[in-house]
Amino acid sequence: MGDAIVYGREPDLDAETFQGVLVESGLAPRRPAEYLERLDRMLRAADLIVTARRGGRLVGVARTLTDFAFCAYLSDLAVARDCQGLGIGRRLIAETRAAAGPETSLLLTAAPGIEGYYEAVGMARVPHAFRTDRER
Repeated sequence: MGDAIVYGREPDLDAETFQGVLVESGLAPRRPAEYLERLDRMLRAADLIVTARRGGRLVGVARTLTDFAFCAYLSDLAVARDCQGLGIGRRLIAETRAAAGPETSLLLTAAPGIEGYYEAVGMARVPHAFRTDRER
């Protein structure tokens, strides 16, 4: 069962572990990954941190700013390159959406060239961002 992927909320995720998945995912160049203190501030200010672990190793993270009532901004979605294609990103988005609640609109901005992924997982394209509409 070492290959089972376990999803959960980790409000106390540490900056070094977060940094590791940013590097392993290729997202590090688009984030201040070399500054652990800043990564720690990012984590502490997040309202929702959903993770994916495989054999205890962090292989995916979704970091979100939300009010749990109207909007949620999925600021970081990172999946380690060696685990991409396993549905982890899709599941992190689904877990984030469920945790944020049915009244929220989930928004994100995509890295250049990745827009098609978000369309494939069912997010609607809007100018310069992607979203899912509120359910009520």
